[in-house]
Amino acid sequence: MDTKTEVRDFLTSRRAKITPEEVGLVSYGTRQVPGLRREEVATLAGISVDYYNRMERGSLAGVSEEILKAVGGALRLDEAELAHLVDLAHASKRRPARGHRGPTAGRSVRPSVAWVVDAMHGAAAFVVNGRQDVLAANLLGRAFCAPVLDSPEPANMARFTYLDPRAREFFADWGRTARECAAALRTQAGQEPFDRELSDLVGELSTKSEEFAAFWATHDVRLHRRAEKRFRHPLVGELTLCYERLAISADPGLEIVTYVPEPGSRSAESFAFLASHAGVDGGRPYAVPSEHLD
Repeated sequence: MDTKTEVRDFLTSRRAKITPEEVGLVSYGTRQVPGLRREEVATLAGISVDYYNRMERGSLAGVSEEILKAVGGALRLDEAELAHLVDLAHASKRRPARGHRGPTAGRSVRPSVAWVVDAMHGAAAFVVNGRQDVLAANLLGRAFCAPVLDSPEPANMARFTYLDPRAREFFADWGRTARECAAALRTQAGQEPFDRELSDLVGELSTKSEEFAAFWATHDVRLHRRAEKRFRHPLVGELTLCYERLAISADPGLEIVTYVPEPGSRSAESFAFLASHAGVDGGRPYAVPSEHLD
């Protein structure tokens, strides 16, 4: 990712979303661009126009967190957007070494982490990295996400969402899932701008999916922590599940993702049947073979 271009496009896209009236400004005459002008953002943030212009040209190195927050307030950035702007500012200070391919963390799972996931019998549980590779899953997770995990290893949620026709049936609200997927990848790109594998994934999806290219161009970001999601499972039908993400503090870049139904609900009954079916099949927990981790 070219950090300067990302900064420019992100700030421009956020500025275009806000009308003068929303921030208490009076608009005169015909505007040639949507949203706020640069000088209006500068005024609202309490900085000079020249300073803001340099920021929007991609020069965030040396910009203090206080000014970033002031600009975030002027642009009405939410928590995810402000965090993304701060990430871009940090990335502006970094340069990849020659031959650097990005982080190698988040490509394998320690045995004790896999044991924890395997012990979660009432939840579909997975270990994922920021590129949305699924690195491990318990038995219920394997049964729940069978369409995803039977794809070429390592399975990848973003690739499944956009490139596998089964995704539009599996996700009851595919459009929402697709938007959130692209926004999560954009967030990760801000945190790891020199991750070559992530860049390759984004390039692949942009080339093969017009929908992904359109969502990526919005520059939307998202902190994907918890939600209620609906699925159409090929074996048990409609499911409404609560989704949680749990960071693994000892392994930066890895998270445990869980899906659980509300107790006593129809989805809980279906999930119990799915768990029983997974046990009867005698399946094994999913883990990426070591040859795919090099």
